[in-house]
Amino acid sequence: MKRLIRLAFVLVLLAPSAVDAQQRRDGYDYFGPQREMVQRGVQAILQCNGLFTSNRTLEQVFEQELAYLRDPIGTAEGGDYLVDWDLKAVAIGADDDIPVMRAAFREGIGCVIMAPDQTFDDIDDLPILETPAPAGDPASMAWPDGDMVEQTPLAAGIDPIALQAASDWAFDRESEEQVTLSLIVVHDGEIIHERYAPGVNMHTKTRTWSTAKSLAVTLMGMMVDEGEMGLDEPLGFEWLPTRAASPETDPRNEITLRHVLNMSSGLYPVDSWGMEYATGSGLAYWAGASSAEGARDRAQIREPGTFWDYENFDTLLGVYAMKQAIGDDQAYLEFPRAALFDKIGMRNTYASVDRFGDFIFSSQVYTTARDLARFGILYEQDGLWHDNRLISEEWIEFVRTPAPATAENGNFYGGQWWLVPDTRTDIPSDAYSTAGNRGQYTVVVPSHDVVIVRRGLDYGRQGFSQWDLTREVLKAFDATDNDR
Repeated sequence: MKRLIRLAFVLVLLAPSAVDAQQRRDGYDYFGPQREMVQRGVQAILQCNGLFTSNRTLEQVFEQELAYLRDPIGTAEGGDYLVDWDLKAVAIGADDDIPVMRAAFREGIGCVIMAPDQTFDDIDDLPILETPAPAGDPASMAWPDGDMVEQTPLAAGIDPIALQAASDWAFDRESEEQVTLSLIVVHDGEIIHERYAPGVNMHTKTRTWSTAKSLAVTLMGMMVDEGEMGLDEPLGFEWLPTRAASPETDPRNEITLRHVLNMSSGLYPVDSWGMEYATGSGLAYWAGASSAEGARDRAQIREPGTFWDYENFDTLLGVYAMKQAIGDDQAYLEFPRAALFDKIGMRNTYASVDRFGDFIFSSQVYTTARDLARFGILYEQDGLWHDNRLISEEWIEFVRTPAPATAENGNFYGGQWWLVPDTRTDIPSDAYSTAGNRGQYTVVVPSHDVVIVRRGLDYGRQGFSQWDLTREVLKAFDATDNDR
């Protein structure tokens, strides 16, 4: 009996430490192997696009595109990766416990990430877009439809010294983590300042990251304007995952296009909170999973419209609804070019897809600074292009209206565009901006007829502010213009 009592006493004494050990085990990264696979996939898609979409050298890719990675595989001199220059494809990793990840360039689309169990023999099965380029040579066409830019004196009231100072502010960064590739300033539709870093020019395509979301919302707006989609109508139970038990009575049927474009769907945030490179949209971006299926298969945890949570999958849910509204896979694949890119001279823009043919319009678009300037001009001109209306004023008003769920935190986000936070009083409150990782910005300032494009390959902590850049650029405009 005494022995049993002593044993029980020992167990009681050990219990707290056992709990502590359990808590330590709960901190184990169970997604570690998956993160390593995704890490290889990130390098695969960035290295593939860097070489075959951006047409940069292997040295440039390792120096800048892959600086974003903590520990890229290999160096420009070689390593556990393969570049197939004939296939325009890359394979990252050795044949070990972590899958080799592959990506291949596809005409009109850019590089597509392949599934872990696919090889280069599967490249021909990947989507491709072989639509001919629009008629005409952009080199002999006037800006903004083409690339001929007339050199004219700056308009009265624009200070060239202040404009150059703003440009130097953007390029000469104190933080080595902030790498500006290009800067364009447009006033009244004309380029008044254009600058590129060494190794970059007006034809260099780089990844938009989340600036793609503003392109996506423009295409959805065109569908809404045509009555093919409804901003405040439920997305419909057709979008629900196939395993939904009772689609007709599912509470997710209350989610509207407005909710997902305001980043307020109320669906479970599988795509953030430290899981961006382990699961969620990261598996579609970097590991060959379906972007559409991932966006659809989420539980509702809040009332739609009540909580703002930045989710790539919310954007992709809207993109899936757009695909359903179009109703034809080939028409869907051609839609961005036919409806938008070709009409405003965005000839150097690739909207990429996953291997299933679904647009990854939350991040995976490759384009040039000039093409984004054209895009900004479309918004600065209230949706008109040569007097032809491409986007309604009502839709532009929607994307510039703060999402209700952001009201308590500064009204900083609209419909897939970022807004000037209430706390910023040093720039016009009517400005609004795209924003993408690594410093991709297209800022529209209607009160000044100004568009600002900054492309970057920032890495590490990053932190380049588009609003600080806007402040610096607008110093070049005189007081009379600033007061308009």
